[in-house]
Amino acid sequence: MLTALSVRDVVLIETLDLEFGGGLGVLTGETGAGKSILLDALGLALGSRADTSLVRAGQAQAAVTATFEVAAGHPARALLADNDLESEADEPVIVRRTVRADGGSRAFVNDQAVSAGLLRELGAALVEIHGQQDDRGLLNPRGHRALLDVFAGADTHAVAQAWRGVEAAQAALDAALEEAGAAERDREWLDHAVTELTALAPEPGEEAALADERARMQAGARIAEDLQNVTALVSGAEAGLSQLRQAARKLDRVAESHPLLTDALAALDRAIIEGSLGEEKLEAATDALAFSPERLDEAEARLFDIRAMARKHRVQPDELARLLADLQTRQGAIEASGERIAALEAALTDARGSYDRAADALSAQRREAAARLDKAVADELAPLKLDAARLRTAIDATEPGPAGRDRVAFEVSTNPGAPFGPLTKIASGGELSRFILALKVALAEAGGATTMIFDEIDRGVGGAVASAIGERLHRLAAESQVLVVTHSPQVAARGNQHFLIAKSNDGTITRTGVAALDPADRREEIARMLSGAAITDEARAQAGKLLEAA
Repeated sequence: MLTALSVRDVVLIETLDLEFGGGLGVLTGETGAGKSILLDALGLALGSRADTSLVRAGQAQAAVTATFEVAAGHPARALLADNDLESEADEPVIVRRTVRADGGSRAFVNDQAVSAGLLRELGAALVEIHGQQDDRGLLNPRGHRALLDVFAGADTHAVAQAWRGVEAAQAALDAALEEAGAAERDREWLDHAVTELTALAPEPGEEAALADERARMQAGARIAEDLQNVTALVSGAEAGLSQLRQAARKLDRVAESHPLLTDALAALDRAIIEGSLGEEKLEAATDALAFSPERLDEAEARLFDIRAMARKHRVQPDELARLLADLQTRQGAIEASGERIAALEAALTDARGSYDRAADALSAQRREAAARLDKAVADELAPLKLDAARLRTAIDATEPGPAGRDRVAFEVSTNPGAPFGPLTKIASGGELSRFILALKVALAEAGGATTMIFDEIDRGVGGAVASAIGERLHRLAAESQVLVVTHSPQVAARGNQHFLIAKSNDGTITRTGVAALDPADRREEIARMLSGAAITDEARAQAGKLLEAA
C-alpha cells in the first residue's frame, strides 16, 4: 500500500509530505482547491507523461516521491527482480520522478535509475487509478481474463504446462520435417558420394603409408644401376674371399709355431669376417631396394585416388573414412525418417489431446465463474442507482495459447434492450465509476494492485446512492487500501483517514496544501460539505450522525 507521498514544486503545490494508512482514505475540498493536482503528482511518480506544465512557475524542476509497502509475493516484487532491482521483502519500494522546466525527466526505483516505461509498468502493478478518463485497470480488456481466473480460483498451470508440451512436440516435428526435407533434396548426391567412398574404401593412415612406400620405391629405382655395379664387384671378389679362407685354414695348422703367424692368422680372420659382413649387408640392401614397377604404379594410382577424393569433399585424406561413416548415417536417417516423423506426429496428437482436455476444463470453470460474477455485480448495481444496467462477462473463443482458448471481456448494457458493449463505450462518466466500483467489490477476493484510487466516483449522486457508494468503498478497503476523491459527505464519513485539500493565497503566491484532519476538524469539514460555505449547527449535528453511523 501507499505509505507516504512527497511532492515538491508541482503546479500549485510547493512542499507537501503526507503519510497514509490502510483502509479507506478520503480526500475532500472545495471545487478548484487542487484535488486533481495531487492526483497528477501521484500519476507522475507512477510513470505518467512528464509534462513540463507540472513544474511550478519559477522553479527549475518538480519532484514526486511515493513509498509503498509491498508483500513478498506481489507481482511488483517479481517485476523488480526481473529487472535486477531486487530488494528485501521487508523493505519498502520507493519510486521517484523528476521533470525539468526546460524538458526532460528522470525516474528512479529504490534510488536506481530506470526507464519511464518500467516505472509505468511498476506503477500499474502498485496502484489502480479509476477515473472517467482512465484506460487502465478494469477498463483494459487485456486484464479481464486474469481477473476472472482469480475470481474462479482457477489453476491455469495445467493448461500452461500442456501448451508447452504442444509447442515442444510441434517444434520437434518441424525440425524432423525440415531435416528430412533437406536430406531428401541431397539424396541423389548422398547416394553417389557413398557409392564412390565405399568403392574407394579409404582407411585411416593409408595415405601416409602409400606416400612412404612410393618414396622408398622411387629411391630404389634411382640407385638400382649403382647397386648392380656393386653387386658385380662383390660377385668378382667371391674367389678372393675363398682363397683367404683356404690360406687361413693352412695357416691355422702352423700358427702356434711362431707368434708372428698368430697375428697374421688373426688379420686373415678379420678380413674374412668383414668381407662376409659386407656381402650380407649388400644382399640385405639389394633385397630392401628391390621393387616391382607394377607395385609402384599401383601405389601411385591409389595415392592419387585418395587425394583426389579428399580434395573433392574438402577434407583431409585421413578423414575420408569418417566422412563415409557420417554419410552412411545420413542415409540411414533418411530411410528411418518416415518412422520417426510418424512417431513425432503421434506425440503431437497426444500433446494436443492433453491440451484440449485441460483447456476445456478451464473454459468450463471460467463460464461457471462468469455466471457467479455477473450475479454478484448485479446485486451491487441496484443500490448504486444502476438497477436498469447489466454486466455480462463475455467469453469468446480465441486462438489457443498458454492461458487457454478463451477471450474474456466485461461488457455492459445501461438500459433494457440496449446492446452490450465495452465499459468505456457504453457507460457515461458517472455510470462508469459506479460500474467499476461494483466490479471491484465483486472481484475483491481477486486481489490486484496494493492501492486503488477513485476520482469523484460519487459525482452527480447523493443521498442513498452516495451512502451505498461509501459503504461499498469501505468494504473494498477491507481487502486493499482505497483512496477516494469525493464531494459526498456520506462517502467522506466512511473514511479511516480524512485529508483536506485547500488553496491559499498570501497576495502574491497561490498554493495548494493538504492536511490530515483530526476528529473535530473532520466533523467540521463534513458539515461544510453538507451545508456549504455557512456551516450551521444543524450541519454539524448531521455530520456527527454520519460519522457515528459510519
